[in-house]
Amino acid sequence: MPLRDHFRPPVSKISSWEGFRAMWPTCIVQQLREQLPPGFVAEPRVHLGTLMEIDVGALKSEGAPRAKASSENGSGGTATVVWTAPLPAVAIDTEPPAEFEYEVRILDVERDRQLVAAIEFVSPANKARSESRVAFVAKCAALLRKGVAISVLDLVTIRRFNLYAQLMAFVGHPDPSMNADGPPTYAASCRWVTKGTRARLEAWPYTLTIGQPLPTLPLWLGDSLVVPLDLEQSYEQACHDLWIT
Repeated sequence: MPLRDHFRPPVSKISSWEGFRAMWPTCIVQQLREQLPPGFVAEPRVHLGTLMEIDVGALKSEGAPRAKASSENGSGGTATVVWTAPLPAVAIDTEPPAEFEYEVRILDVERDRQLVAAIEFVSPANKARSESRVAFVAKCAALLRKGVAISVLDLVTIRRFNLYAQLMAFVGHPDPSMNADGPPTYAASCRWVTKGTRARLEAWPYTLTIGQPLPTLPLWLGDSLVVPLDLEQSYEQACHDLWIT
């Protein structure tokens, strides 16, 4: 069956994009349940909103002794020295960047659930602003540099930006088959792998066209271990489960 446009009627009247994007990762996990070799598991991950992390160094333990900056006062006691930070070089009223994550993670349970592959689903919010696009690309680049194979799936027809092309440019190896402005819908797998004494960046990009079937991507679990990621199968299952014809 062909790819639908999930942002325009008739599909947008039947199912929301948010509902479909939550369903599709689940269908991929169900598909991989029958394909992954022993020792590997897949699980969906969804996060909407602002991601906030606290540096472990900023955590306070109630039982820990407190260090003091001090100096001797005239009566032989200790006076606390008050330190004032200089004015910031930049001070702008803003909001923390919102993070929208829809992904499937493939983990190697024999190596303490080490992440080996990630399937990233692009949302309209990921493509909305420059900083959102940079955040998505930087996240994928960081995973690649850690040896995690990445698949990027983008069905967003209402914004033209191509985050796979931006990712390849970000890591210093632009893909001449695609550019940052388009095509807007695409699927791609990429990985950094060691070949002898050199690292090699490999990518398998595909343009997605409304009315055409989806491709099968290579899902790399190791240097020479790969399984097929049949996007058409999982996509059709998600459409069926959401009454999308």
